[in-house]
Amino acid sequence: MTFREHMAQMTARALTEFREESADGIYAVTFRIDSVDQDPRFPYLAIGYNTDAEVARLLAAPNPPDAWEARWNYAYFPPSGLEGIRIAGHHREHDPAGAELHRREAMAQGLWYEDGPELPDAERDARDECLATEFHDLCVDLARQLHTGGRIAARLGRPVPVILYDMFEPDEMFALTRAANPAELVAEFLTQDPEGQVPW
Repeated sequence: MTFREHMAQMTARALTEFREESADGIYAVTFRIDSVDQDPRFPYLAIGYNTDAEVARLLAAPNPPDAWEARWNYAYFPPSGLEGIRIAGHHREHDPAGAELHRREAMAQGLWYEDGPELPDAERDARDECLATEFHDLCVDLARQLHTGGRIAARLGRPVPVILYDMFEPDEMFALTRAANPAELVAEFLTQDPEGQVPW
């Protein structure tokens, strides 16, 4: 099995673990892209969701956030959306199989390295950038597959957007989410894109 195949299985599995009582109110699947100790060699994906009930709770509170912020800004997401309900990728505690597959493939690509002074900083930085870009691209593809394979609609009874965000690269949120979803599902989300609505 490849790392990509493993990740596809894990994202599909995560959908089946969404709480039944929340399914009717889920308006977004969430993909939090992260890495262990902020090290690009160990990327992982926290897969979760957010609900209309959670947004209503935020907006009913004293000094509520802006409506868009409450719905789409990960800073306001509950644990189900921020921490997710399943972690997949190079995370030895939560996904040892994924960690081994990712390390093996990174080595085969010549991107893996061990800690130590042997690798020049410029080469280390270049490998880190490649690893991070590859993982971002994979996460976009995984979200697309959830749409094209009909998995989200089958689980929730309707299509909903997949919101992708990397808290260490917040400016990437809009580009990643735009690339991962049909345009009609992310129109509201993209209204706050500082780069504007880029044509498809």
